[in-house]
Amino acid sequence: MPGLLRGMARTAVVAGTATAVSNRVSRRQANRWSNQQPSYAEPAPEPQYAEPAAPPRTDTNTKLAQLRELAQLRDSGVLDEAEFELQKSQILNS
Repeated sequence: MPGLLRGMARTAVVAGTATAVSNRVSRRQANRWSNQQPSYAEPAPEPQYAEPAAPPRTDTNTKLAQLRELAQLRDSGVLDEAEFELQKSQILNS
């Protein structure tokens, strides 16, 4: 029977040691986590969407100069009346 008791005692010592080590590791980990400052990142601000930029407008003087040049091309016969009207509407709507 001494061999049986010795085996049981050895098993108890090993199990007790394993439990003690496991508990110590768990406590150490818990302390590390509790001592660290929470490193939560602040939520990113929602992106601010700017309105799309309007296409650059040409000023009135530029439009008038383009219309005069267009009229000269029509008068010289380079443009017919339909082409003139199409180009004129594009200039006025830009």
